[in-house]
Amino acid sequence: MFHEIRIKELKPLNLEGGFLIDGFPSAGFSSAIATESMVHTSQFNLAGIIDSDTFPPISIIKDGKPNYPSRIFVNEELKVSVFLSYLTLDQSLHKVTAKTMLKWAQKHKIGLVVSSIAVKSPDGGEDLIGIGSTDSARERIRSAGLKVLEHGTVPGIPGTLLNEASITGQDVIVIIFHTNGEGPDFKSSAQLCLAMSKLIPGTSCDISALNQEAEKAQTVIKEAQEESSHLKDSMYM
Repeated sequence: MFHEIRIKELKPLNLEGGFLIDGFPSAGFSSAIATESMVHTSQFNLAGIIDSDTFPPISIIKDGKPNYPSRIFVNEELKVSVFLSYLTLDQSLHKVTAKTMLKWAQKHKIGLVVSSIAVKSPDGGEDLIGIGSTDSARERIRSAGLKVLEHGTVPGIPGTLLNEASITGQDVIVIIFHTNGEGPDFKSSAQLCLAMSKLIPGTSCDISALNQEAEKAQTVIKEAQEESSHLKDSMYM
């Protein structure tokens, strides 16, 4: 079965030479929480929705208003776009999601795509590691003061982004960060948000606000995950 993902833009966008952040949750919720923190801190506006007939039929209610669970936010001044999602996607959707993201990045002539993946460690880790799809992406990692991964494996949407972009020449960076995998991991969310802000000029993270909002964001993501799990078996067959 072919899983089509549709993107509907709500207004014209000028992102040439800019950035795209992958905010789909990976292991745990830190990537989604860090991305949401950046959206709220750096004055992003809703610019589009991401939807599919294979996505769970869920509406996220915030401030009394219904929202699609996967949306695009843009800061036009900084030329930064974010694919922000509350959905933890089934792995059958990982490849098509990554390819859709790269096709959209190509359409808007995005210079750099930034994604992330969590590695569980009981005590957390201090060092953030980056992986680049191209030589220029790897140089960006070093310039930001991060280590470059020499050997390892990257699963899911981030892994597909790296593979596809290595062929097309699109700059993609995947940040590997550590999380304890328990509760709203403020520390890993803050580390990831700060690492993204080093790679993307002009963006910032309000750490105190992140700590306050992390638990709320995790609650919404978990609710969406639990609601969608009831539909999962019938939807992905």
